[in-house]
Amino acid sequence: MPNTETREAVLDVSQNLLQTRGLNAFSFRDVAERVGIKAASIHYHFPSKTELCLALIARQRAQVKASLDQIDGDERDAYRKLARYVSVFRATLEVGNRMCLCGMLAADVTILAPSVVEDLRRSFEDHEAWLRRVLDEGKKSRSLRFDASPRDEARLILSSLEGAMLIARTFEDMRRFETSARHILAKLKASG
Repeated sequence: MPNTETREAVLDVSQNLLQTRGLNAFSFRDVAERVGIKAASIHYHFPSKTELCLALIARQRAQVKASLDQIDGDERDAYRKLARYVSVFRATLEVGNRMCLCGMLAADVTILAPSVVEDLRRSFEDHEAWLRRVLDEGKKSRSLRFDASPRDEARLILSSLEGAMLIARTFEDMRRFETSARHILAKLKASG
């Protein structure tokens, strides 16, 4: 397997394990077995879990940016943009009861290297910045209604979705996520 393919395979397997088990519930040996390589080969690409986490967050940020750009390109209405945003979280949970990569890392924030925590925060800030912009657009066009500032509302939406994923995953019950998602969207929809 060429180096680029090996690196991507290691990232894919690591991301799946992180999203389903958590950071400390898998080792490089677990990843190597699933990829079909020696653990030493992983260390060639990622000398430690810190470097692995940094690469996973960077890749996730790029994927999220592409998804948000796609939503912006497809939708003009702020409410519809938010509904599509919620569907990204839903899709993650629906595939193998996975959690958001950054949500799983956030659970371990006290043991992560400072560089990982910094990138993790940037990832959440990416979400909040996009949400703030969409909320501001929605308020100006009167397609959304909310009393808090766009910043505070963005933080509430993000934390609500992350929490909804946790609860739905715990109970293995997508309805719990759906209830929260419907409430978030209904609260924001302007009447009329």
